[in-house]
Amino acid sequence: MPGGTRTAAREIAARLRERIRDGRLRPGDRLPTQAELAGEFGVERGTVRQALRVLQEEGLLSHVTKGSPPRIADRAVPPAETPQPAMVGLAPRLAHAFTAPHVRVDAACLTAETLMLALGEPLRLIHEGRVRPESVDVRVLLPSRNINLAFPVPVEDQGDGDDNPVHQRWLAMRNAQGHVLRHNLRMLTVSHGIDVRVSFRALPFTPPVKLYLLNGAEALIAYYMVARREETTEAGVLDMYDALGTESLLFSFDREAGPRDASFVAESQKWFDALWETITTDLTLSL
Repeated sequence: MPGGTRTAAREIAARLRERIRDGRLRPGDRLPTQAELAGEFGVERGTVRQALRVLQEEGLLSHVTKGSPPRIADRAVPPAETPQPAMVGLAPRLAHAFTAPHVRVDAACLTAETLMLALGEPLRLIHEGRVRPESVDVRVLLPSRNINLAFPVPVEDQGDGDDNPVHQRWLAMRNAQGHVLRHNLRMLTVSHGIDVRVSFRALPFTPPVKLYLLNGAEALIAYYMVARREETTEAGVLDMYDALGTESLLFSFDREAGPRDASFVAESQKWFDALWETITTDLTLSL
């Protein structure tokens, strides 16, 4: 590794921090030994010790002793230094949230696609026996089928509701992804005896952002970026204004990061709860 000892130590710390952030190193995992890390990065053990000291000061390591490699700390999923695409950024945050005994996930989004895909990571950890929550409560707000969505919409007017192929495409995706999400989570009751609740309610408007609230401790938000695109379907080519939600940049706010983040998490939870309890309605996911 090029550079002086101090520079090399910072680079090693950055690489290990990235592995923690993207889920390659998870809470409770042991780090490789100092000798193994020194061999991997081509440095002296003293440089590795400096890097580990940095991570320890950041609260990312626990059980730091001379006799054995340290472990990744329980709250060792740091906020991303730069925002990541929603699909990339959400999975490790969900995996960390599922280390709690009672998991609560609230989501407001256009479809459940990102949440459905990102849940694959914590579900894998449960099936491997690496995490075992006692209960999982998931609430999802999705747009009502009966409203005229702001997006996705045809570039040229093609009617409303059942007469609009773009709307029908969105509705089929919303329902199918919701069914898969609910099925995968409910199977945890059968396979692992976990108490699972999955609920959906219908929004009377198109959400301009996607919001995920994890255990009341973290809020992740991404703006839907609308662009014109075409998609070939059995009904023909759809020319539409749409948002690619999985590619939206996800911004994280952690309750433990300071007053500003704590206020954002609290207000976001209040906003979600208010919608859930007032202007939203029961949502039935038809096939």
